[in-house]
Amino acid sequence: MKTLVIATKNQGKFLEFKKMLQPAKFSIISLHEFPDIDIKETGSTFDENALIKATTVCQKIGLPTLADDSGLQVDILNGEPGVFTARYAGEHATDKENIEKLLKNLSGVPLDKRQAQFVCSLALVFPDGKTFLEQGTLEGLIALSPKGTGGFGYDPVFLVPEINKTFAELSANEKNNISHRAKAVEKIKKHLFKHMQEEEVENRRIE
Repeated sequence: MKTLVIATKNQGKFLEFKKMLQPAKFSIISLHEFPDIDIKETGSTFDENALIKATTVCQKIGLPTLADDSGLQVDILNGEPGVFTARYAGEHATDKENIEKLLKNLSGVPLDKRQAQFVCSLALVFPDGKTFLEQGTLEGLIALSPKGTGGFGYDPVFLVPEINKTFAELSANEKNNISHRAKAVEKIKKHLFKHMQEEEVENRRIE
């Protein structure tokens, strides 16, 4: 069976991807299988970092690789945290520490001035060099305080105005129906399924 590598060690993110990529006729693994791989995210945009991750892993492992670089952009903070979303409060900051820094920086800002976007850039790289890049976004607001216990990252403070709930208050299925990551995955799926199938056919010919 063909194998796709999701270039992340974040278990929450990996499980989201695995669920959104169903029904997949190939196995899906994460970087937990390859603990020695270290990726330096040196890009200045989400697209650049996604490509760096996917290309690095694909070249080292020799398997089709899907990588994302996702982040939060807050308008009134001039796009922060941006590409530093995961390490906003420091290189090894926890989700709680990142959220605390964000809320501190937004102290005194009313809810209607807390416009933000979740952005997901997805890069898909195959061993033969074929490369695809897609992006999904979701508009929302930064809540005045954390709400909900689900999800990960900034989910407890990312408020979806249309339903007046944070990501952390949604079930996994509800989140996966509307999230920035889900939108990007839907776009990348057509490339992924098409080329995974082509590789399988080619391998059968060789055998």
